[in-house]
Amino acid sequence: MQKVTSAQISVGQFFDCAVAQETARQIAHKLGFAAQPSEEIVLVVTELASHMARHTGSGVLTLRLLDHDGRIGIEVEAEDHHSGIGNPDHLFRESESTGAVLDSGLDAVQHLMDDREIRSTASLGTRILCRRWLRPKAAPAIVVSAIVAQSIVHRPWQVGVATRPCHMGAANGDAFVIRECDGRLLVGLVDGLGHGEAAQHAALAAQAYIQSNYDLPLDQLFWGASSACRSTRGVVMALARFDSPTSMTSANLGNIEMRTWTGTQRFEITVQRGFLGAQEDHVHVQPHRWHPDWTLVLHSDGLRGQWQWSDFPGLEHAPPQTVANQLLKKLAKEDDDATVLVVKSGSAEP
Repeated sequence: MQKVTSAQISVGQFFDCAVAQETARQIAHKLGFAAQPSEEIVLVVTELASHMARHTGSGVLTLRLLDHDGRIGIEVEAEDHHSGIGNPDHLFRESESTGAVLDSGLDAVQHLMDDREIRSTASLGTRILCRRWLRPKAAPAIVVSAIVAQSIVHRPWQVGVATRPCHMGAANGDAFVIRECDGRLLVGLVDGLGHGEAAQHAALAAQAYIQSNYDLPLDQLFWGASSACRSTRGVVMALARFDSPTSMTSANLGNIEMRTWTGTQRFEITVQRGFLGAQEDHVHVQPHRWHPDWTLVLHSDGLRGQWQWSDFPGLEHAPPQTVANQLLKKLAKEDDDATVLVVKSGSAEP
């Protein structure tokens, strides 16, 4: 990779935004960002530069190369020494009715960067810091919001999914995520609060964030999904990442069921109360030892939760898609959206 040094641009007039745009574009291209993410970074830099030109009349925009344990990215810092902002969190807080960022014009910073920070005081002014990471090439994203039964093979994993909206409903308020990259598998289930189009809108907002930021740590994925859902009614969500056939991490906020079949071995999964979209509570990420013969089941509360593997003799040995289909068929409630996602590791059948 060609060496890229930091760049600093003084912003006092709107024509300084053009210099910032071109500098950001050149750095993003040199770092290896493709055309679309490069232009998204340019849009973020444009917003920050325009914000300073419009509201402060002077400021400094700094673009830096990030190289964290081989993970490459770009950091954008906007700093001015104008009088601070009374409630700086409002710069990134979305309106309940419109979804627009309140009075700031910084919605690209909110939605297109992987993480962001803001500090503002009367004596020091305002500092906005945001980062975007270069992502490795991943398998195609799977986006589902209608009735589906789909089996996916990502060696050494098999994944089965079955989902459907509530009885007589057209919009499915459940969504799921399956992403495989560099030998790791991320799966997740999202349930929009309530039913109908509003629940579907919330679930798809969280799903879209996870699909675009699949390689971030699980706690950051929860933080970002909560931010992405802030203008919606909110969601509950569970994620599991298999780093190898013998290692898994999980995080769960809300009432998504995470059930395992491990034979006679005990397996504990922590579930936290709450939902995403209101505030970014700390999410507990739990590491697990995983065995290739075990089975993981995620399902929304559209399925009756009081079931045992003994209710379905031999089902734990069936392919994941068969497990998902049977659980959905036997346990789904008519008055709720229902989704089952099943993961098995070990020798995957084509």
